[in-house]
Amino acid sequence: MLRDISGPAGALEALLEEPAEGSGVDRTGLVERRQGASVRAAVVFGHPHPQYGGTMHTKVVFQSAKALARIGCAVLRFNFRGVGRSAGTFDGGPGEQDDFRAALDFVRERYPDASLWAAGMSFGAWIALSVGADDPGVSTLIGIATPLSGHDFTAVAASSKSKFLIHGERDELCPLKDVREFYARGAEPKELVVIDGADHLFDGKVGEVADALEDLLGDWR
Repeated sequence: MLRDISGPAGALEALLEEPAEGSGVDRTGLVERRQGASVRAAVVFGHPHPQYGGTMHTKVVFQSAKALARIGCAVLRFNFRGVGRSAGTFDGGPGEQDDFRAALDFVRERYPDASLWAAGMSFGAWIALSVGADDPGVSTLIGIATPLSGHDFTAVAASSKSKFLIHGERDELCPLKDVREFYARGAEPKELVVIDGADHLFDGKVGEVADALEDLLGDWR
């Protein structure tokens, strides 16, 4: 479902994926959304760096949203300010964090009884995990190709919220070694999945990211 949502710099272009009726997901613990289908969790998904071609249509973001919808989640992916039809201009992080907060507010209002998850890829993972760790309403943090270099993830590592990380074995921008060190010092609960042979964009491996999300979160509450 294509729609605009209100953002601090103007309208944000967004797409909302909702679980299909009769999809066969385990309905234990699901909540009813206003349109009648069931929602396990409401997820906001941030995209990679806008200045390097990242958008809500990036393959990993697209396929991840589909995977989460298959396991019963409603997923809002959106373009940060200045990308696509979203108003505003790139702000290097603070403005994009405000955009992410606005997206969380949208799904929080639409699905008031659902669990709230913050997810993202690369630059979007930094935004999502940082905002999500700080938001008391967010219960689960999901980072794909998380860019540890040059960003402060201290609050994320210390957070007692559930953390799920998916990373490429051969990520050329965010070395797996750094991710393993971050994971080792992060508070529980946490899970790390490494995609064999995958680079930062998971070229040729996007389906494995989607599979990993379904395996990690299919029964998660």
